[in-house]
Amino acid sequence: MLTIHAAPLVLPVGAAAVVDGAVAVDGDRIAALGPYEEVTAAHPAARVRRWPGLLTPGLRQDRPAELLTGCYHPDPRESAELGELPLWGAEFERLSATMDAARRAGSVRRGLQRMLRHGTTHLAGPLDAADPVLRTAVSRSGLVLLPPPAPPGPPDLDPFAAGGDLARTVGAPLTVGGRADLAAFDVPDEAALRAGGARACVATVLAGRLVHRAR
Repeated sequence: MLTIHAAPLVLPVGAAAVVDGAVAVDGDRIAALGPYEEVTAAHPAARVRRWPGLLTPGLRQDRPAELLTGCYHPDPRESAELGELPLWGAEFERLSATMDAARRAGSVRRGLQRMLRHGTTHLAGPLDAADPVLRTAVSRSGLVLLPPPAPPGPPDLDPFAAGGDLARTVGAPLTVGGRADLAAFDVPDEAALRAGGARACVATVLAGRLVHRAR
């Protein structure tokens, strides 16, 4: 079923912004992009999902290996003991000393889910292909793998933490016929998105599938 994602502002990257815009998604591809009235008129039977703020391409995470294997993402059932945020440094080393494969795999999966909640749809390597836990989790996630960059600064779940603008932070521009990787953010414009970061993400669409929706 064709789905239209609409927002007060669509920023395709590489093309003009669209006020009161929409992106029509058919399967895992973008079928149309433009003003809401035009897109809905061309696809009257489509399901419509309206998002607040901005609709952008999905974001690119430049430090996935560190965020997935260099820290521990607690299970919600461990929150009373370990809290809810990723654990780094000595605390991570203490846990990893006794961590079995199942617990480690759970942490990696939760790390990927956290990335999706930040609008991430693309991962820049290198990722250890010899690590079966990491390889399996990333493969099943559907996230797109890209060649590695040389990012400065510490790893952060927020792709904007490195200081790049939207064009330098997305995985790929939104184009008709391109893969439908989108993110919606509850902010009014790109300046507010960069200032507040990807924690404003309210929805992530990965290859046409709604994989995150803020409650």
